[in-house]
Amino acid sequence: MSDTHSEQLLSEVAALPGLPGVYRYFDAQGQLLYVGKARNLKKRVSSYFQKNHDGTRIGHMVGKIVRMETTVVRSEAEALLLENNLIKTLNPKFNILFRDDKSYPYLKITGTREVFKPSARLPSPSLAFPRMAYYRGVVDRRHSYYGPYPSAWAVKESITLLQKVFRLRTCEDTVFANRTRPCLLYQIKRCSGPCVDLIDHEAYAQDVRDAERFLRGETQAVLDTLEQRMLAHAEKLEFEQAAEIRNQMSALSRVLHQQAMDTVSDKDVDVLAVKVHGGRACVNLAMIRGGRHLGDRPYFPAHVDDATAIDNALAEEGGETPKPADPAERVAVQVLEAFIAQHYLGVAMPHTLVTSHPVGKPLLDALTEQIGAKVNAVHHPREHRRIWLEMAQKNADIALARLLAEEGSQQARTRALADALNLPDDQLDTLRIECFDISHTAGESTQASCVVFEGHKMQNSQYRRYKIEGITPGDDYAAMRQVLLRRYGRIAEALRAEEGAPALPPTEAAVAADAPDEALSTEPTVESIAGPRMPDLVLVDGGKGQVSMAREVFEQLGLDLSLIVGVEKGEGRKVGLEELVFADGREKVYLGHDSAALMLVAQIRDEAHRFAITGMRAQRAKVRTGGSRLEDIPGVGPKKRARLLQRFGGVRGVASASVEDLCTVEGISPELADAIYRALH
Repeated sequence: MSDTHSEQLLSEVAALPGLPGVYRYFDAQGQLLYVGKARNLKKRVSSYFQKNHDGTRIGHMVGKIVRMETTVVRSEAEALLLENNLIKTLNPKFNILFRDDKSYPYLKITGTREVFKPSARLPSPSLAFPRMAYYRGVVDRRHSYYGPYPSAWAVKESITLLQKVFRLRTCEDTVFANRTRPCLLYQIKRCSGPCVDLIDHEAYAQDVRDAERFLRGETQAVLDTLEQRMLAHAEKLEFEQAAEIRNQMSALSRVLHQQAMDTVSDKDVDVLAVKVHGGRACVNLAMIRGGRHLGDRPYFPAHVDDATAIDNALAEEGGETPKPADPAERVAVQVLEAFIAQHYLGVAMPHTLVTSHPVGKPLLDALTEQIGAKVNAVHHPREHRRIWLEMAQKNADIALARLLAEEGSQQARTRALADALNLPDDQLDTLRIECFDISHTAGESTQASCVVFEGHKMQNSQYRRYKIEGITPGDDYAAMRQVLLRRYGRIAEALRAEEGAPALPPTEAAVAADAPDEALSTEPTVESIAGPRMPDLVLVDGGKGQVSMAREVFEQLGLDLSLIVGVEKGEGRKVGLEELVFADGREKVYLGHDSAALMLVAQIRDEAHRFAITGMRAQRAKVRTGGSRLEDIPGVGPKKRARLLQRFGGVRGVASASVEDLCTVEGISPELADAIYRALH
């Protein structure tokens, strides 16, 4: 294998030190192939080039290596953390990769770290009575946060529970400050009515403290405190107050009875179960917070086959970390360790993990070093932990079975469409379909959308929106002409240059060079990575008129007309009666209302329609509300703009607000409030 690599690369391998570190392999195009860590860089990297790997996945990868980069670190734990940091940020082609989805929701209780300090002066009424809220974002040390929760549903369920037991408010501060009588939540005994002074500050503060203790899992202590308060009121003959506390205890007891796991000694635990089948893997994460099972979430990694094949090949040659003898178990361990390393990198985590497979000591040492506290992984749990793990394993089985069924169904749809349109069926995994749609409201805020289907699924990172200008309002044909020229003009120019054909006329080339107005991702496009490439199919949401316009554009650009397919509404515009219209003169095709091919076409068409409508509505709202005035102010991003508009009821309300009023909005500093005020005046 070494004969296929340059002398410079082999000399770099020979010169590597026998120290811990991280290595990275690149191909001829500069694309990152693989990131690995090693306790001994020289020994590990040399193993790739000292043996013939022909005919294997590792051989396929090693044959592409042109350049190598290495980083020496102080320990194996530091190497492991750096390796997974690079995997997350650089997305190498042959590593197990989990999508970076850390946006977990939290339950927030506002102002508690200021209000209840012994030396704190009593703040404004809205801050004196903290509120519970669903929260997702950067934490603020003035507030208390509990979680993370696996889903928004889990947070809202916990808020409902706390409303029933402790009756804390959930209303916005602006609503709270302007109430003159109690709201419906007070009437149904979900709030104690602090907005109209139906509870004093000290009593409300006690309820907040009890709620926080409950969220931390101190349920028995909360019950004991409530019982003491109830008896104290009874001794003073304050029977109404005693009855209120008795009702709180009853509500809390019902909650604990509904979820039997609340009484266990564990407070914060993550339960991880792995299932591998059919070339796919699922890691199911169940969260235990404050002794309560909050729910779980499945994760599905990419590149499992390639990455595990490479790791297994190296393990057979004397890898650094012992692996299970059973290949299936070995894959499961590799997937689990990759998830733990990537998921908990740089974030807070519980000190105890319950896992379906054993976790290597180097990984646990790295996590311990990261958080500054001992991290334990329990592989053979007992009692309640065993029940949690069995639940997580069952959910992993169900989630993976559902994924495989969905992927099988989607692949069947792709094959059915290829058969219906006589497309080659030997490259269905790379079949690329682009679909266009136009959306506007009576000619206002016209937007065109382009969505992409590839690899048997929608590729939303490659979606594009185009703002259509310079046409007669409501002219869908002119809008379609413009978006197709802008989408395929540059590709056509590149293809003509490769073939040595003359360039397009300057006026058309200028239009064709326009970029999309909005993309869902900053990732490079397919054209920028692999050179110009036309899709295998171009779907147009429309009948003969739109297809004729697409045909004119393709003829002008010198592109293949057989790629264009229009989706024409059937009789009465009924779903399932659509027909396919072709630009190259073929007869219409009716696929049948229960055709798998029509289901795929409808799925792509509906996604293009949805994407166009959401863009058009956002553009229309911006024009009608003057939202762009706020967008132009430095420091005011989407979240702050949304808070301002929600707080003051629109741009006019923001413009009429004083600097002091603007400062009351979360995230708006006095300096930024002054800048907003000056910009709007």
